[in-house]
Amino acid sequence: MTSGLQFDSAGRLRHLLTIEGLSRQTILEILDTAESFISVGEREIKKIPLLRGKTVVNLFFEASTRTRTTFEIAAKRLSADVINLNVSASSANKGETLLDTIRNLEAMHTDLFVIRHSESGAAHLTAQHVPAHVNIINAGDGRHAHPTQGLLDVFTIRRHKGSFAKLKVAIVGDILHSRVARSQIHALSTLGVAELRVVAPKTLLPTAVEKLGVQVYTRMEAGLEGADVIMMLRLQRERMQGALIPSEQEYFNLYGLTPAKLALAAKDAIVMHPGPMNRGLEIDSAVADGPQSVILPQVTYGIGVRMAVMALIMGGSAEPAGGRRQA
Repeated sequence: MTSGLQFDSAGRLRHLLTIEGLSRQTILEILDTAESFISVGEREIKKIPLLRGKTVVNLFFEASTRTRTTFEIAAKRLSADVINLNVSASSANKGETLLDTIRNLEAMHTDLFVIRHSESGAAHLTAQHVPAHVNIINAGDGRHAHPTQGLLDVFTIRRHKGSFAKLKVAIVGDILHSRVARSQIHALSTLGVAELRVVAPKTLLPTAVEKLGVQVYTRMEAGLEGADVIMMLRLQRERMQGALIPSEQEYFNLYGLTPAKLALAAKDAIVMHPGPMNRGLEIDSAVADGPQSVILPQVTYGIGVRMAVMALIMGGSAEPAGGRRQA
């Protein structure tokens, strides 16, 4: 099981491959540690020596801006040496396998690989074949998981809403193709939100999605009613096969977040989006840039959360200033 592979014999987090299987205590430990790192970005010198002498390789086989950049910043703020491998210009483009690429980079004394890959299970496969001193973080694999995005999303929710216990959360959009949605669902379920909803047309819902403990809505208006948190998802056209939506305009009319639809949610509801946003398709600019949007803070918090994950799996966890928070 992937979740078992994530821990070493002492029960310490060794890899982060998926949120599925992580305990509430482990998730809260990551969130609490992230709290202690957020202030680092506000200092004049944005560095702490926690991972000095360690080497982190960002190995991205898919395009990325936010995730790759925030991982790079996070590692550098922890004083690690960082290598960003341009896969399109590497031997992988000449037919070298993923494991051969990893083994060659291991020979250069790499301590941590941050891997994004189009194939589900790529990070899991890599974690099965690296020596005990090497750590793996999954930065997104196919449709499977994007654990640090799920963690930064729940961090954002806790920052803006406090306790999870009474929250109604609606995840809206392309649930079928979204690794982010899967990670969010596992994280929010483990943290015990009061109500977790998915909102999408039937063509963009996974089979038997309700078995994940979510309430399913195909009408956006019903799905948003009284929601405290609205998570919009990108329409992942590059993963779609066939016509799963009638037209982009009709999709926006039915499932795009507009001020009128937002008004159906709780008055103090927050709006989230993992990015990149397609304005006018998933979300209206008036909402994306409006006072209820926390889309840019999500990006900022992502640095602290990724610092926390790196610190914890590489053995350098720090007790958060002011002690532990609970949610």
